[in-house]
Amino acid sequence: MMIDQCLKLLYVTLFVSFLTACATSPLGRTQLAFMPDAELDSMGLQAFENLKREKPISRNIEYNQFVSCIASAIAREVGGEWEVVVFEDASLNAFALPGRKIGVHTGLIDLVDNQDQLAAVIGHEIGHVLARHSNERMSQQLGAQAGIALIQAVAAPQTAMGQTAVSLLGIGAEYGIIMPFSRLHESEADMIGLDLMAKAGFNPAESIPLWLKMAQASQGNQPVEFLSTHPSHASRIQDLQARLAQAQQLQQQAKAAGKNPRCVK
Repeated sequence: MMIDQCLKLLYVTLFVSFLTACATSPLGRTQLAFMPDAELDSMGLQAFENLKREKPISRNIEYNQFVSCIASAIAREVGGEWEVVVFEDASLNAFALPGRKIGVHTGLIDLVDNQDQLAAVIGHEIGHVLARHSNERMSQQLGAQAGIALIQAVAAPQTAMGQTAVSLLGIGAEYGIIMPFSRLHESEADMIGLDLMAKAGFNPAESIPLWLKMAQASQGNQPVEFLSTHPSHASRIQDLQARLAQAQQLQQQAKAAGKNPRCVK
């Protein structure tokens, strides 16, 4: 009898959580996100520290200055102090984590032609964070599993179940700790990222040749994990082109305000 009462209380608690967990993305989409943002930030910090221990960090001065220059310009548009790390990794990837962490692979730096193309990727990844996509996905996962034990474990990530919760935090990299986002999230991050790079003074039109280069690279011998769950290349470019005029107006406003980044590769 006591167990039944506890289960009823559990279901009521979860139901109330769902009712009070509605959020809105920067593009106006309704989201289910009931995880505390502070916990997601903590998990992002832990995941980033793990990556810095496990993956070699690039000491290339030019690469680090190039990435920091771009990331700093975009970060100024969203506020807060963001830690930026360049990882010595030939794969074409980048990511951002809750807790204001950004990682960029050297392979991606080698691929891009200019600051604007890399700004498109970094803006996209910061877009995931701004839209609370990690929170939304984990909330959906926990809700589907009715995982009250997992919710409790988030507060103690040193436990085995807490580590499982950390592993659900994903940004689109290939490491195993981080899982890819859905196509809906990727499309949303594309639009947010396009606006962000433009507000920082970067040329949003360069996002299209960037994604064409990524698509071409994905057909070679080296798979591009970054694109594994993204919309088709044709639909992505079509969506970017549809928003380009709006983004170019944002860039003109940025330049009028004196925002003219000069980040040299």
